[in-house]
Amino acid sequence: MEAVIRKWQQKFRKAKEEMNKWEALQVGWVSRFSNASSIIQRLEAIQNPGNYGVLRCVKGIEEAVLQKQMDQLETTLLSMKNDLEEFRGCVLTFEKLHREGLQILKMEQSKRRIEERIGVKPCIAECLKGLSLLYEMHQSEYHLKCSILSALSSLVLKPSPGDLVALQCLMVDQPNILNNEVQHIFDVIFAEEIK
Repeated sequence: MEAVIRKWQQKFRKAKEEMNKWEALQVGWVSRFSNASSIIQRLEAIQNPGNYGVLRCVKGIEEAVLQKQMDQLETTLLSMKNDLEEFRGCVLTFEKLHREGLQILKMEQSKRRIEERIGVKPCIAECLKGLSLLYEMHQSEYHLKCSILSALSSLVLKPSPGDLVALQCLMVDQPNILNNEVQHIFDVIFAEEIK
């Protein structure tokens, strides 16, 4: 039984690595979102000829500034799309870990053994539930990020400061990943390591 629990704990160590990767991606994702949001907010002012003052005498300045901002926005949105692929890779790893957990579960013949505990070590049922929750949380958050990027892209055509602020809150909060619940999962799985 202890060997089986060690296999589960290895899966959770891999899950923790993926979570660290996710958090590193999240930092860049939020930064790129802020950059894109700032550009989108400036577009209206950039397109207003009255904002150029004496620079209006420079031929093509309005078009050049607008084109530079649009190029930067395109680059930023492309980087965010690439980030989404990285987030998707994390979700696929969580899915794989969950599938492997289901395979370990299938090898257990007895329901009693699935719910059996040895000291403070978790039971198999808790391990599977934890992996399942981690997978579901990250998958839901990935889908939210896809929706946010789509919404951000549509705001280029019709900027709305209120919408940008709301999207930014969702970006930073990651509402589908409940930190207390994640910590509880790891506390249960690695209870014997907590001092």
